[in-house]
Amino acid sequence: MAKELTWNDADDIGILLSEKYPDLDPLAVRFTDLHRYVTALTDFKDDPSKSNEAKLEAIQMAWHSEVLDRTQG
Repeated sequence: MAKELTWNDADDIGILLSEKYPDLDPLAVRFTDLHRYVTALTDFKDDPSKSNEAKLEAIQMAWHSEVLDRTQG
């Protein structure tokens, strides 16, 4: 059974986003789009209105880290 993700699961969400959108540069994604990408994930079960800039930034940085690991690792 897959883990139900919340806004606090930045690392797990970052991994999923890097797999789902391998050609996107996470640092070029607007927070409005990032919010949409996160809430569209199958395993994401949190309240969409509970996001904030800090949580979105943490997810963006986790996603960016995954991209770096994939492209430079």
